[in-house]
Amino acid sequence: MNRCEWANIGSLDMKYHDEEWGVPVHDDRLLFEMLILEGAQAGLSWTTILKKREAYREAFDNFNAEKIVQYSDTKIEQLLTNSGIVRHKLKINATVVNAKCFLEIQKKYGSFDHYIWSFVGGKPIINKWETLSDIPASSPESDAMSKSLKKKGFKFVGPTICYAYMQAVGMVNDHVISCFRYSEVTGSQD
Repeated sequence: MNRCEWANIGSLDMKYHDEEWGVPVHDDRLLFEMLILEGAQAGLSWTTILKKREAYREAFDNFNAEKIVQYSDTKIEQLLTNSGIVRHKLKINATVVNAKCFLEIQKKYGSFDHYIWSFVGGKPIINKWETLSDIPASSPESDAMSKSLKKKGFKFVGPTICYAYMQAVGMVNDHVISCFRYSEVTGSQD
């Protein structure tokens, strides 16, 4: 079975690739989770984050933004000692800041989904990459998303992080065309 090269690292990556990556997400909680995880991944491998994903869900109240915005300094200090997550003070603080910004967007736009999908006109961009090396690190859409999120106060949302986020939540289909998931994901996007 042909799949994207990066997914052949291990069983966790393979499962994520085969079941989640590139599938359009419209659930606000999951959109928030993926934004936080993509930011946490900065400077690390995605495999590292996948291994810590369940611990992240537990540590951050299943990415419930309304709970996260209420985190005290004591809670943040506890998170900094939690070996199940990436213990990076700026990234942990960014999660709290991003939760606040996320809730503001929900209030203003009705849902985070409505806002975030506007960067691709509400439907996925279906690319036709032949190899992993063809896939860009960013795009005009991820640049625009990054600028908008930063302007709204979000942290760890550079253009490359935003592009990886777009790939993860199915805003772009970046499965290579020889990958068995390419047509499956494209079919789910019609």
